[in-house]
Amino acid sequence: MRILSAVQPTGLIHIGNYLGAIKQWVKLQNENECFFCIADLHSLTVPYEPKDLKMKILETLAVYLAVGINPEKSVLFVQSHIKEHTELLWLLSVICPVGELQRMTQYKDKAKQFKNNVNAGLLNYPILMASDILLYKTEKVPIGKDQMQHLELARTLARRFNKRFGKVFLEPQAILPEIGAKIMALDNPKKKMSKTGGSENYISLFESPKLIEKKIFAAVTDSEKNIKYNLSKKPGISNLLTIYSLFSEEPIKEIEKKFKNKSYREFKKSLIRLLVEKLEPFRKKKKELISRQVYIEEVLKKGAERARRIAFSTMEEVKQKMGLYQTF
Repeated sequence: MRILSAVQPTGLIHIGNYLGAIKQWVKLQNENECFFCIADLHSLTVPYEPKDLKMKILETLAVYLAVGINPEKSVLFVQSHIKEHTELLWLLSVICPVGELQRMTQYKDKAKQFKNNVNAGLLNYPILMASDILLYKTEKVPIGKDQMQHLELARTLARRFNKRFGKVFLEPQAILPEIGAKIMALDNPKKKMSKTGGSENYISLFESPKLIEKKIFAAVTDSEKNIKYNLSKKPGISNLLTIYSLFSEEPIKEIEKKFKNKSYREFKKSLIRLLVEKLEPFRKKKKELISRQVYIEEVLKKGAERARRIAFSTMEEVKQKMGLYQTF
């Protein structure tokens, strides 16, 4: 089965990114044809520092490798290295009504957050995401719940194109984790953990033990004392229980039993120890990889070559179906 997923090289990759998507990739690559993209073009839709972008791209690849993505099993590449992504974006945009883009929740949220930078790229973001997915005739997409609206647009555009011009695209399906599809912010458990939401709302995948301790102790819980999962009434402790469960690979019910009659402080101290232990190998591996820039760039070069062959083939089909005149 062909699978594609991507992460933007903006800020530090946090445990929400890892638990919601990247953790799944490691298992999926063993039995599927996987394409894992660094979505640098998507990252341009919000304010950023051009001088920092290259290093962030290389750091994102180091993250992929550090958590266990194998470049011999998976195709690792940078979005902007494959020109067909933006080419297909334009061709899909002519069959996508503006109204469908304006109703996207992420567009509305980002437009409020970046009031002085509501650009056309922000509006067209979902079409570029559809292009990323459809270009490789992707069958499954591991994503978090917050991206389901965008995936549904990709499916809609695939159907619309196939009906209007002839069959080219597959209609991709989502792969959602049973729990952890949406990890919430530590400082506001009613909002998603996000790199753009301030450093106190997330834990980086490579956070220092000292900062892990500080952020977990500061994490919002509630006025009650019992450690029970109840998403509607106790979103803060429920979020921390989810994180604990996913990193320990223990069911939430078992964790509740373990901490019965214990305080939130005792639970948080245990969660801190768990996170420090589980994230330490990632920190060490990333430090090693960042010093091997030649190797990292070679991985990206080989990945781009493999991705480019498929992207070119798909675009030849698309152009032929749409009636575009080809002379070579």
